[in-house]
Amino acid sequence: MYTKFFRSKALVLIVCMVFSFATVLSGCKRSLLNPDKPVTITMWHNYGGQMKILMDDLVSEFNRTVGEEEGIIVSVTAIAGSKELHEMLVSSAEKQPGALALPDLTTAYPKTAVLLEQKNLLCDFKEYFSKSELEAYVEDFVAEGYLGDEKLYVFPIAKSTELLFVNRTIFDRFASACGFSIDDLGTFEGISHAATAYFEWTDAMTPDIEGDGKAFFMADSLFNQALVGSRQLGSDFLFETDEPNTFELDTRSEAFSQIWDAYFNSAAQGGIAVFDGYSSDLFKTGDLVCAVGSTAGVLYYPTEVTYSDNTQEAVDYSYLPYPVFEGGDKIALQRGGGMCITAQSAANRLAASIFVKWFTAPEQNLRFTLSSGYLPVTSEAFEELFETDLSSLTGKPVSEQLETILYMYEEYQFFFAPYSENYDALQKNFETTLRKEVSSVRDQISNQSGSDTDQSFSGFSDDVLRQLQEGEN
Repeated sequence: MYTKFFRSKALVLIVCMVFSFATVLSGCKRSLLNPDKPVTITMWHNYGGQMKILMDDLVSEFNRTVGEEEGIIVSVTAIAGSKELHEMLVSSAEKQPGALALPDLTTAYPKTAVLLEQKNLLCDFKEYFSKSELEAYVEDFVAEGYLGDEKLYVFPIAKSTELLFVNRTIFDRFASACGFSIDDLGTFEGISHAATAYFEWTDAMTPDIEGDGKAFFMADSLFNQALVGSRQLGSDFLFETDEPNTFELDTRSEAFSQIWDAYFNSAAQGGIAVFDGYSSDLFKTGDLVCAVGSTAGVLYYPTEVTYSDNTQEAVDYSYLPYPVFEGGDKIALQRGGGMCITAQSAANRLAASIFVKWFTAPEQNLRFTLSSGYLPVTSEAFEELFETDLSSLTGKPVSEQLETILYMYEEYQFFFAPYSENYDALQKNFETTLRKEVSSVRDQISNQSGSDTDQSFSGFSDDVLRQLQEGEN
């Protein structure tokens, strides 16, 4: 899908990237905006930390330039995490008691946008972007925003993928002692093997305390690992049911069996972390060596680890391509939301579209994405990434991560998750069931040994597969 797409873009597409507001404001639409009586559009977004600072700066810049010229004021009225923002938008859309009024413009992931679209609350961006303007954006980034319809409901502003974060300071010590190399982390099977060995190695450091080895690896999303892994192995983890927009899990495929084997035994023995949170939190205390996570989370991984005895150690990282299951293809997940226009008045819709067009222009979009681990959304911006010394654009560690991302965008195929009404429920049930099962088996292992333990693995595997297939909790 993505492979080498940005290098094959003809120059004419870049030339067509004309962010001219005169065109947008032609005809009857021009009369909707008046610099002497500016329209104020409200915006909600989910960017915190450094991203909030960047967003604030860009909003301010827009207001004093294009906004002042055309009669638009952008006002950010709510900032919340992705989950909280989803709940706020759903509450507003359903007009629940105490809910805030919907903003004119909001960041949203497809799962949220689907719910808003079902209530006819979203604007079609194709009403405001010409065909040539849309062609200047990365095609597959735009495609995700159609939600299976002919209307473009979610406009890409920043995208991410997943890769492997490795604490090289700890890994190199382990690798030297136990005969591993960084190349062993290229597959999930290799990671699983290393994870088991790492648990045993750290457990042996305290011979008077049995079973206190440390975890080596975790995936921030077990569901994503199964979803992507199935694609890598030529299978689909999700399949449609007879009910519209609903899916079930295929946990009986050969692909899932391979994914299961690479995860469960090592997790049950302690080599893979069972943690209901983000891997970056465990990195802070040295309780993980490597993890699969979103590139957008790069700034959350600490440069210094504080161990349980309060000693501290500076750490270096390697950013490796997304691991591939043995025998599988190089495939990874496209992540990230976009902007949705929920304004109900024609003037506010037009004003919101003008801001989105300005915000995603290469100059502004590169400033917004490059310091954060996100990817820009136009072909021109991608070309600039390839042709520019990344260290001059942004500092370490983002520049080092971008090198890996750009490698992946040449060598990997990418896909985005399908839309369904029960996607969140499937994901929650899947991850909750696996964590419960691994914790249960760990308790069993503490009282078993030898072949009995191996036998219990097989039995518990069949049981949890049944629970996942039937959607039990």
